[in-house]
Amino acid sequence: MWLSSREYRPDDWEVVEVIPALSQRPVRFQPIELYSWNIGYASLDAKQDFFMDGGEGVRPAYARNVEENMWAIQAYFSAVAPDIIFLQEVDVNSKRSYGVNQADYFSETWKGSSAFALNFKCPFVPVPFPHFIGKVESGLLTLNSYGGTAERISLPSSFSWPERIAQLKRCLLVQRLPIQENGNNSSSDFVPPPGAELVLVNLHLEAFDTGGVGRTAQTRVLAEFLKAEYAKGNYVIAGGDFNQVFPDLKDVFPMQKNDYFTPGIVDDSLFGEDWIFAADPSAPSCRSLDKPYDGSRENHEFYIIDGFILSPNVELISVQTQDLDFKNSDHNPVKLTFSLK
Repeated sequence: MWLSSREYRPDDWEVVEVIPALSQRPVRFQPIELYSWNIGYASLDAKQDFFMDGGEGVRPAYARNVEENMWAIQAYFSAVAPDIIFLQEVDVNSKRSYGVNQADYFSETWKGSSAFALNFKCPFVPVPFPHFIGKVESGLLTLNSYGGTAERISLPSSFSWPERIAQLKRCLLVQRLPIQENGNNSSSDFVPPPGAELVLVNLHLEAFDTGGVGRTAQTRVLAEFLKAEYAKGNYVIAGGDFNQVFPDLKDVFPMQKNDYFTPGIVDDSLFGEDWIFAADPSAPSCRSLDKPYDGSRENHEFYIIDGFILSPNVELISVQTQDLDFKNSDHNPVKLTFSLK
């Protein structure tokens, strides 16, 4: 009853603060670089395993392990200097990452705006026995060279009470950026409607629901939202950890025996014609956490579950998984370069 009375119950739609307010706007025809990275709360580096994936671990042995991963992630982004960053599994006050406020850390070291939305808040997660996960407060973080507004849109869940209490409350972190009308290609006949926006959607869809029911429902809501925004004349990009494979990449890393996690397959028919599904088959974007990573591509399970969905008016220039060999997270970052037609 104590946990039930403290269950995190976000509204269907909530305003998210963007700090600081910036006036810079994206420009049509100019390349923009966007990185997405599930950072595994800076705690799932190559030395770790995790009990929900068939391993035994709950958190790193020392707080300095978390801090070292945070430093490495921040240093990486300082070196590549992208325009936009989508981060998933960013803790703000969790036992599993020794209470470090990672959202503040990455926001304060970023030369731009930030927007954060909770998708996991529970005062005590009562598994596994006897080394409980305990308190978790975590979410999605979008770092942006632009300003704009942001909102949190709740996604459906397949979990019921009481299991629901200690589960993630998945959401879309949506940021809206007004478009600067002039661009480099003045010969184009296309002029976006007045007030056209670049709509950015940072996401982390369901992972461990039975039969993928939650993932399917969440993907359907995502598709309806993206199509509605495109119908308004907006440019739309959704990216993050889908916990699903895009259909044309489903055989790149064939599934081995895994009784814990099986990625779904995105139903691309929900989106209609001309939508772009961008992921890179040249390297895995995620590894299984059933055991620590030994650097061998033969001894581990791999997935391509991180990527992007682009509306037809967005030009895909390139998409590339940055193969960091899972040194600081169980995911590799994925780089998207695009422009607005």
